[in-house]
Amino acid sequence: MKIIGKEINKTSLGLIKFILITLTVSMMSCMGISQSAGDGMPLVEAQPSFEFEKIEKSSDAWQKELDEQAFYVLRKKGTERPFTGTYWDNKKEGAYLCAGCELPLFDSKTKFKSGTGWPSFYIPMYDNTVAEERDATLGMVRTEVLCARCDGHLGHVFNDGPKPTGLRYCINSVSLKFKEMD
Repeated sequence: MKIIGKEINKTSLGLIKFILITLTVSMMSCMGISQSAGDGMPLVEAQPSFEFEKIEKSSDAWQKELDEQAFYVLRKKGTERPFTGTYWDNKKEGAYLCAGCELPLFDSKTKFKSGTGWPSFYIPMYDNTVAEERDATLGMVRTEVLCARCDGHLGHVFNDGPKPTGLRYCINSVSLKFKEMD
């Protein structure tokens, strides 16, 4: 097959198709409508503020502390592929902390099956631990969510979640550390 004067073999064409399909599915699933438990969700509200001090480190310091994938997602605002992260299907009870600084972010009681391939929550654990920022990358406008202590990229929040909030915090597993309930 020739495209713009260059020959592309079947392997290359297959790889290009795979990449395009993967990107399309990733973007659609993180923007799609959630599959939530709806009225069956427990009513959990964000706890009052959590006391913490802001953490500021150089990019070099973060790179030394984090593995390659965590650095890419937390510090470079990357995204892990859907259905590949450690916590997308985790059903254990406990707390999800920031993988960069261990700030408590989400309670497992607020996690729900969204069908997107990323851990999804309908409310943060505390009302001040998850920050939001406008994200106009990839040709769309979304709301990015970050750790309020270290500014690590967590994922995005969408307004297609279950009751009681109607929100879906779509979070990268690599941005999280899970602390199981004793």
